[in-house]
Amino acid sequence: MTIRDILHYPDPRLRRRAEPVAVVDDDVRRLIADMFETMYAAPGIGLAATQVNVTQRVIVIDVSEHADTPRAFVNPEILELGGEIERGQEGCLSVPDVYEEVDRHTWARVRAVDPADGQAIEFEAEGLLAICIQHEIDHLDGKLFIDYLSELKRNRIRKRIEKEQRQAQADHYESLPAL
Repeated sequence: MTIRDILHYPDPRLRRRAEPVAVVDDDVRRLIADMFETMYAAPGIGLAATQVNVTQRVIVIDVSEHADTPRAFVNPEILELGGEIERGQEGCLSVPDVYEEVDRHTWARVRAVDPADGQAIEFEAEGLLAICIQHEIDHLDGKLFIDYLSELKRNRIRKRIEKEQRQAQADHYESLPAL
């Protein structure tokens, strides 16, 4: 397993729409293993393939308290949303150190392919799992949680992140030895 680099906002590759996986094979399973390794190391509770620069419709999630219930879904799609609409604080591995209030449904009916056997599955998700599935499927569609915020907030976040990236780059160059 390999820890992969996570793309960070405002990287335009995060806006690409992922393509469906035609066949669940060893390459897809290897991607999933890498994604779990990357997600746990970050640490996070969900990761979409687009966040590691792979444009395939694959997500991994572990919302368990002890990070011991990994779940992977290939070609996930939300069939129905319901339950309460809950306003909760969301963050994202691709938008580090940013947490904002976002409205999400607390129940979802989902269809996906189980990577273990390549068979289609359909299930209901509630609470944090339903919210996380919505967040990760948004990534597969090129959407970020900050897209749910006002334009003013999005611009403020972008400017802050770009400033931090410039400062990190400047710090890196200052630490290089003189030639």
